[in-house]
Amino acid sequence: MSEIMSKKAVLKDLVAYQAGAIVSKTLIDKKTGTVTLFAFDKGQKLSEHITPYDALVLVLDGKGEIVISGEAHQLSEGEAIVMPANVPHAVNAKERFKMLLIMIRES
Repeated sequence: MSEIMSKKAVLKDLVAYQAGAIVSKTLIDKKTGTVTLFAFDKGQKLSEHITPYDALVLVLDGKGEIVISGEAHQLSEGEAIVMPANVPHAVNAKERFKMLLIMIRES
């Protein structure tokens, strides 16, 4: 995080693609919430799971698929969606893409 503290940054340039992997970089990690960058190589995914917090996904590069309660949403660069708390969701990379995940925790 220190590399962008009080500095301008291009978020999609802060995390690099890696063949056959999901790369993540946490920018903010507080008890009230987290801000994390992800780079998904084509074919990678986060299996369906549930979290007790709302989370905003913003696609920074490429196109990603966000599945919420079994409904697939195709998002392109600049598009966002909220994954509601306590609802099953998953992330699929039909092609390489980068996203910013902002999770807000209630206190």
